[in-house]
Amino acid sequence: MSRIVYVNGAFLPESEARVSVFDRGFLFADAVYEVTAVIEGALVDFDAHQRRLERSLGELGIEFDGSAVDLRAIHRELLARNQLDEGLIYLQLTRGCADRSFVRPETATPSLVLFTQSMSLIDHADARRGLRVVTRPDLRWHRRDIKTTQLLYPSLMKSEAVAAGVDDVWMTEGGYVTEASSSNAHILTTDGRLITRPLSNDILHGITRAAVLEYARESGVTVEERPFTPAEALTAKEAFNTSATAFVTPVIELDGQAIGEGQPGEATARLRELYIDQSRARLTR
Repeated sequence: MSRIVYVNGAFLPESEARVSVFDRGFLFADAVYEVTAVIEGALVDFDAHQRRLERSLGELGIEFDGSAVDLRAIHRELLARNQLDEGLIYLQLTRGCADRSFVRPETATPSLVLFTQSMSLIDHADARRGLRVVTRPDLRWHRRDIKTTQLLYPSLMKSEAVAAGVDDVWMTEGGYVTEASSSNAHILTTDGRLITRPLSNDILHGITRAAVLEYARESGVTVEERPFTPAEALTAKEAFNTSATAFVTPVIELDGQAIGEGQPGEATARLRELYIDQSRARLTR
C-alpha cells in the first residue's frame, strides 16, 4: 500500500502527489525543511522543530501564515493514515511558484509538503557498530544555521565516503571540524568532558544536539562548546554524531585511525539511552 502524503492542503496517495515545475524549491532550493522523529507512534521534540522552522523561514523572508495551517494536526493525521510507529515525518516549505528569476517574487503562495518514512531508529545497526568517517573540506555556504534544502555538497561528500567504504564525513574548515553530512559532531575526552562546536552560522542548530547537551549537563557531564580539530578527536576517548533520526550514534574511526578503542563506548551508549528515555517522556501525541 502506498503512503499517504500531504501536498498543499490535500492528503493524497504518493503516486498522485504533484508540485509545479515553477516551484522555487525545485528551481533554486528556495525552501526550508524539518525532519521529526517518530517513536511509539508519537513525535519527538515537535515544538522545538517548529520553532526552528519559524526561524529558518524568517531568515529567508518566506512569509507563511502558520495560524492558517495546523502543522501539528497534519503530522498527527499522517501518523494515523500511514500507521507509522517508528520512523520520521519530513516537512518542506518553499517560497512558492513564480516564473524563473533570480529576484524572489514580491508575492507567492508558499508550498507545503509532508511525507512519512518508516525506519528503525531505536535499534539501529549504526548505533551497535559505530561509524567510520573521513574528513573533507567544508565548502558549503556560510548560513548553515538555516535548514534549507540546499544539500547537494554534503550529499556528494557522504556519497563519496560510502563509495570509499566508510560511513560518513566530518567536514572541516580552518582546521576545525564543523559537522557531519547531516549531523552535529561531538567528542568525549579521556577525563569525561563533552566537546562540541558552539552555535553560529557555521553549523546547524541541531534540535537533538540541544537536547543531548541539556540531558548531559543534568546528568553531571561537563560540556564545553568550542571548536575541536581532527587531531584532538583522535586523542578523545569517544566520539559521536547527533541528529533527529540518528539520535546519538558513536563514531569509532576518523581517516582510518581508531578513536578510543575503535568500538562504541560506554559513555556514548549512556547518552544515547538517556536521550531515548527522555524523548519517550516528552513525546507529542
